[in-house]
Amino acid sequence: MKNYKYHSQQFLPIPIEKAWDFFSSPHNLSKITPPEMNFTIVSSTGNDKITNGQKIKYKVSPLLRIPMNWLTEIDHVQANATFMDKQLKGPYKKWEHTHTFVPVNGGTMMYDTIHYELPFSYIGKFAHWLFIRKKIENIFLYRKEILEKIFN
Repeated sequence: MKNYKYHSQQFLPIPIEKAWDFFSSPHNLSKITPPEMNFTIVSSTGNDKITNGQKIKYKVSPLLRIPMNWLTEIDHVQANATFMDKQLKGPYKKWEHTHTFVPVNGGTMMYDTIHYELPFSYIGKFAHWLFIRKKIENIFLYRKEILEKIFN
């Protein structure tokens, strides 16, 4: 099975504590997800701030407005620095999304790195080439635009 990697970075003109406060709240994810994905949190095993081992169940419509469940677990939480959300159940064979925050002059540099695999062997490879890669890129382009509006 082919492993894919997506990487994005964005400068946020805010202190790292403010960036962490925003991104460590699962409830803010819906604010930075394209509306056509119909993203909603169904349940969470934690409180308003992420913690190691926290499980979050979402309902999302990534393709053709077909709703699907997505269960993630939060791991590797280091306050004001990094955390990972790892898919336990969902559309991918593997999905590990690492969020990293680095203080820089005038704000915070935010890095997103996703390691993922698709199911269905050659069909998955074809779907990646055809639309999945572009869909992930568009989600992060949308996210960049929204974050610029929120923090500028």
